[in-house]
Amino acid sequence: MEETVVKTYLQKSLDEWKEDISQVLDQIALEYEEVAQELKVYSYKYGITKQVIQSTVNEEIIESIRERYHKPFEENFNQLKEYIRDLEEKRRVFQMFIHKIDEVTRKESAKQFS
Repeated sequence: MEETVVKTYLQKSLDEWKEDISQVLDQIALEYEEVAQELKVYSYKYGITKQVIQSTVNEEIIESIRERYHKPFEENFNQLKEYIRDLEEKRRVFQMFIHKIDEVTRKESAKQFS
């Protein structure tokens, strides 16, 4: 009886922790989607300005476009790419938690039925 109470407590604690981590993962997923959309926008802006620069012969206009659009778009694009990589790493780490909790749960369940 007492062993069952301990196992139930263990399972309940692991389930609560997994739920908390799942909420963190959900938040990361939402943030990832927002950043990915913004990254797509800057990818297009960067690509368009690059094409316009390549099609322009006037150096003064090219320099103006680079300063006003191309460089800021490139900086934002690179920052967003870095942020996406950070979010992917966070997601990977928190998914490891879920995986490890599931492993322990499976082992404990197997012990309970053996």
